[in-house]
Amino acid sequence: MKKALAEFLGTALLVAIVVGSGIMATNLSQDIGVQLLINTISTVFGLMVLIQILLPISGANFNPVVTLIDLIQGRTTFLVLIQYTVAQIAGAISGAALANAMFSHPLLETATKVRSGGNLYIGEIVATAGLIMIISLLVTQEKFTMIPVTVASWIGSAYFFTSSTSFANPAVTIGRAFTNSFAGIAPESVTKFILAQLLGAFIGLGLTKVLTHDK
Repeated sequence: MKKALAEFLGTALLVAIVVGSGIMATNLSQDIGVQLLINTISTVFGLMVLIQILLPISGANFNPVVTLIDLIQGRTTFLVLIQYTVAQIAGAISGAALANAMFSHPLLETATKVRSGGNLYIGEIVATAGLIMIISLLVTQEKFTMIPVTVASWIGSAYFFTSSTSFANPAVTIGRAFTNSFAGIAPESVTKFILAQLLGAFIGLGLTKVLTHDK
């Protein structure tokens, strides 16, 4: 229960950070570039802190594909995958509701921002593949203390260099469908984003296997 609670809280706060900073950004500036920069900086620092404090408790997955890859690599069980995934999705929706409430939006909204197109799906594949490869290589190299800053840095970078602005997380994607704001994603766009993320996760795992294979 303690681990599931940590995953719930971590994912909830992550989505609250992503959504809340997006709303704040649109309140502060009409410049899309400035809005994205504000959203990115807040997400990078918030994610780094959340991983740092919750890593020793639950592993700080905050992401169903990270937990899935742990299962495939034998680092967790199917029961934990189910528990974590439920906690992460519930946390993501709760985090969106919290951010909405802080900025006087309806508690749960339906996002209207359609995000579709092959270029965006490629962006999600790249962002998620990189995320999984980075985490897996750091774990393999036993560089656990580097995970918070490295993962947050990758996500921050991918906000700008991927066409999708790097969701890279099925739970966060679902949560962001419940806010009609800067960070929102229309429900009809969610499924294809998640499929791209799953494909990216498997590519990231495959790259890790190749890079760590003993010759």
